[in-house]
Amino acid sequence: MRLKQYLWVLLCIEMWHLDAQVLTIKDHVTGKGIPYVAVICMAENYLEESNENGQVQLDKFLSCDSFLLRYLGYEDLRLSMADIQSKQYKLEMEPAAFAIDHIVISSSRWSQRSREVPAKVSAISKSSLSLINPQSAADMLAISGEVFIQKSQQGGGSPMIRGFSTNRLLYAVDGVRMNTAIFRSGNLQNVISLDPFAIENTEVIFGPGSVLYGSDAIGGVMTFQTLTPSFSGSQKMKVVGNGTLRYSSANSEKTGHVDLNLGWQKFAMVSSFSTNNYGDLRMGSHGPEEYLRNVYSVFEQGKDTILQNADPEIQRPTAFKQYNLMQKIRFAPNDNLDFTYAFHYSATSEYSRYDRLIRYRNALPRYGEWNYGPQKWMMNNLSMSLKQDQGLFDQLMVRLALQSFEESRISRDIFKTNRLIQTEKVKALSVNLDFSKETGKKNDLFYGLEFVSDDVDSQGEEEDIVTYVRSPAASRYPAATWSSYAVYVNDQYRIGEKFMLQGGLRYNLYALKAKFDNTFFPFPYREANNSDGALTGSLGLVWRPLPSLVISSNISSGFRAPNVDDLGKVFDSTPGSVTVPNPDLRAENARNVEVDVAKSFGGFLKADVAAYYTVLNDAMVRRSFNFNGEDSIFYAGELSRVEAVQNAAKATVYGIQAGLEIKLARGLSAMGKYNYQIGEEELDDGSTSPSRHAPPSFGYANLSYRRSGLNVVAYIEFSGKKEFEELPQEEQDKAYLYAIDKDGKPFAPSWHTYNLKGSYLLGAHLICSAGIENITDLRYKTYSSGLVAPGRNLVISLRATF
Repeated sequence: MRLKQYLWVLLCIEMWHLDAQVLTIKDHVTGKGIPYVAVICMAENYLEESNENGQVQLDKFLSCDSFLLRYLGYEDLRLSMADIQSKQYKLEMEPAAFAIDHIVISSSRWSQRSREVPAKVSAISKSSLSLINPQSAADMLAISGEVFIQKSQQGGGSPMIRGFSTNRLLYAVDGVRMNTAIFRSGNLQNVISLDPFAIENTEVIFGPGSVLYGSDAIGGVMTFQTLTPSFSGSQKMKVVGNGTLRYSSANSEKTGHVDLNLGWQKFAMVSSFSTNNYGDLRMGSHGPEEYLRNVYSVFEQGKDTILQNADPEIQRPTAFKQYNLMQKIRFAPNDNLDFTYAFHYSATSEYSRYDRLIRYRNALPRYGEWNYGPQKWMMNNLSMSLKQDQGLFDQLMVRLALQSFEESRISRDIFKTNRLIQTEKVKALSVNLDFSKETGKKNDLFYGLEFVSDDVDSQGEEEDIVTYVRSPAASRYPAATWSSYAVYVNDQYRIGEKFMLQGGLRYNLYALKAKFDNTFFPFPYREANNSDGALTGSLGLVWRPLPSLVISSNISSGFRAPNVDDLGKVFDSTPGSVTVPNPDLRAENARNVEVDVAKSFGGFLKADVAAYYTVLNDAMVRRSFNFNGEDSIFYAGELSRVEAVQNAAKATVYGIQAGLEIKLARGLSAMGKYNYQIGEEELDDGSTSPSRHAPPSFGYANLSYRRSGLNVVAYIEFSGKKEFEELPQEEQDKAYLYAIDKDGKPFAPSWHTYNLKGSYLLGAHLICSAGIENITDLRYKTYSSGLVAPGRNLVISLRATF
């Protein structure tokens, strides 16, 4: 009896000791803690992530004896609790030259291994962000080397993926759809509302993702996971934080950021705040003279004045400011239930749309001003995760989100006093229920429901900039509501150890109701109703014949429902033309097939390649149109050709994506990525034209070294050329965006830049980073951009952790 009591006391002491124990995970080369390592209990399939210092509380692993540690860029570590105890709860992970397998979330909306995903998924880790130091979320996506970024102005960045862009791509933040009913086919800048400092993981799914994410997910899905509040795991409060200051010379950027995590056993919160001040952007000194900003206009003393630019390499005006705020609160009353409330807010100052300001008419700037008003985004998101051992699901995730978006356009012709101001506000409500269920040792079932409702409010007014008198004017959109209702199911079945089959279906109902105001335009209708359904699916196979080889194939479909921007807007798309509403639109749909192969060789080399072919049917494109029987109407005082968005084209995109990673020596590695895509779009006469959103070939290559607190990376970014004949038909008329060839025709030159970045750990809590971008000071534009890319740019930052 006494022996049993003695053993019971020893057991209690050991469990108390384990409950108070902290596992620390470090990089074997640098000795630094590794954040976001997935610590997985193999028997219970339970997962926790290490914090910023590479630490994990073991209080939730009391009954676990077999562990798997996994993180992108490191070799997997498998060990028992006895192994952990023998190492005194201090583990080191060996950097891998490559990673055939890693944890992804976006492909199923749940954590899973990438080798079980038949679609191509790329991840951008927080460690990559801290070294490259991107100024915006658009620049952050470019780090992947697989997403092309177009910029119309400095306050912008429109991703292009596999020949698609804008409203044919989907954005999701913490699992919540960010696309709204006014996402347009023209270049978008909504991604800059996200703060790179507040993002802990970014994933890009290539190809249609409509089964899980619904309308718009045709070319790809970009998912952003923001900072997660971290518990202390003990009675003692945990305080963890970061502070960063950064300066960039090309635009005199001054950025500050701070985030703070407070954690207790069951309650935690994280706060994040960033402020950015960007000056006018300087372009490079070696390149096409057509890009120079020789003159610009200012409004002073009651009139427009054309001024000579004292420094034509300064793009005036491109300056703007921005700030981002995030607050998350997390409560877990037990191991099976977890609540998180998140508040996000982003706002910019007013900023110029630079590509409009470089348009000329009669040798003078066409516009006296063309600005975007402050871009504002706010999201309130309440999520709940629940785990249970039986019933209809093993895990449930509920997300309730309310977002508000505000954007505006402010334009005025040169030497005119009337300014047109159009303001759009969108309230977006969404509800997501996602379930996962293990229906057998070889089968995992994922299913869910989604509801989305967007209310659009659009106002227009004119202002006399001399007298400040305002009067009503035509709005850009009608008052409208766009709704979506969907159910999906996705199943994964493992056939032995080498094969995995995945299939999914989604049925989506959508409806759009719009009310038109006939005050300014004699619309032949007062209301428009558009509704229909869309069925999409995917089927994929993953084959792993060797531990070092993964081959996958996938066929999938996607769709994009007509939104308010497609159906209801009135605007001047190009000089001399005006786009009017068309209430008879249908959804466009895509079919995609792809094959991916990834192979590692002898522990020092990894190669991967993906080939794809996508067909878009019933594509919504602008075509000539009649308005009340007329092919031309007066708009903004100018006789303009009438156009409307119509289901009038078929488009195809095909290409390859290739990657190579090499481990050269201890701490020294090299990596390269290459993307080649060809897109074609059907024209009115049945001929074809290159697709506007299929950029020239592009890629990225680097050589990196990491050792004892020092990280250094030298890298090249590059893009191919598009001759005049290779430009889309609609781009051939936009000479102001491009360089001019020897025949006087616009074209997009090839370019490549050399860059160097590094960081060094100054003590335990201070990291200094510095770098030079565009070392040769090249003057270049990314394809289809109005803004000239930064010239030689010195970046310096200082980061403190506590």
